[in-house]
Amino acid sequence: MTRNPAEWLAGSHHVRSARRWWRGQITISIARRGSRGRIGCYSTATHDPSRRSASSIREACGTVAPRDCRILSVPPFRRSAVPPFRRSAIPRRTPPCFPVRTLPELPDITVYVEALGARIVGEPLVAIRLGSPFLLRSVDPPLHELIGRAVRSVERLGKRIVIALDGELFLVLHLMIAGRLHWTPRAAKPGRRASLATFEFESGTLTLTEAGTKRRASLYLERGRDALAAHDRGGLEVLSASREQFTARLRSRNHTLKRSLADPRLFSGIGNAYSDEILHRARLSPVKLTSRLTDDEAARLFEATRTTLAQWTERLRADAGSDFPEDVTAFRGEMAVHGKFGQPCPDCGTTIQRIRYADNETNYCPRCQTEGKLLADRALSRLLKGDWPRSIDD
Repeated sequence: MTRNPAEWLAGSHHVRSARRWWRGQITISIARRGSRGRIGCYSTATHDPSRRSASSIREACGTVAPRDCRILSVPPFRRSAVPPFRRSAIPRRTPPCFPVRTLPELPDITVYVEALGARIVGEPLVAIRLGSPFLLRSVDPPLHELIGRAVRSVERLGKRIVIALDGELFLVLHLMIAGRLHWTPRAAKPGRRASLATFEFESGTLTLTEAGTKRRASLYLERGRDALAAHDRGGLEVLSASREQFTARLRSRNHTLKRSLADPRLFSGIGNAYSDEILHRARLSPVKLTSRLTDDEAARLFEATRTTLAQWTERLRADAGSDFPEDVTAFRGEMAVHGKFGQPCPDCGTTIQRIRYADNETNYCPRCQTEGKLLADRALSRLLKGDWPRSIDD
């Protein structure tokens, strides 16, 4: 039995305007009520007129549409199609869909640290140039005090890179989401990329860049190990921890597994990308609470965490070889689920699903991790309410 698409949106306060939307051109636009009661634009997708199949519409919507819903065409998103009492609250056009951003995590930072250590340890810092005054977040010691001091070591502190110099002075770099490091040998011609900071050594120049307009990367100069310890969030180093330590830290707070793994106060160096890969390897749901985790599941998660981090560190190390790592990204073709929404699971072939949280995204396989259950995506599921499919077989 087929249903009118306006009935598909039953439970929404946009039913009247939805009836007008399901006529016209090959464009899908859905308005929904956000978490704060603000009406916003959900998604827009334009199709070739020949692609009117249900599968293509599901791909455009970014979710699994009810199988008994007859897919029709939808007119472009117009202010006139919005209920008049809240027209001003909806933007005139749909914002484009950007990839979810993720910080460089333990494997990426480890490879950075090793590459820097091989190039600058033992060399004096010749000069520092800041391209933006907002990068530097500390006042003591001043920049000029570091000039001429030799580098003693390069360390990882969570997701931060620490360059230790003579006199117990430390450079602390936090790349955040879009910050990246580049190395230019002394004999090579410098590139034209805009830089936030450059650190000149006798053998070459280290350049810090950041994509986009939001300047989130930071640089701190610290004096002494006590001051450096303030940057340590207290997360457990999983690769050097025992299974008992891991389980105790995991159960110290009652959160979802996804949140616990990515919490820097609980575990060091794990973020959005590798937590997806860890949970997929462990065959555990990202929304399962740590208080409900059995001993066997905790042991499986511990082994999956260590294996995933170790394997990806070795893989990135092998990819870089003797060169400086330039292709640092959170989305890699060899990953099983992260960034693979809409693609088949490499283990069972089921379509990878996602949960959106503002700028973050959780990817998971319903068959491998949630026993076939589709988790609410926090977007279209709020609009469909009771019509949201509960499993991959609905």
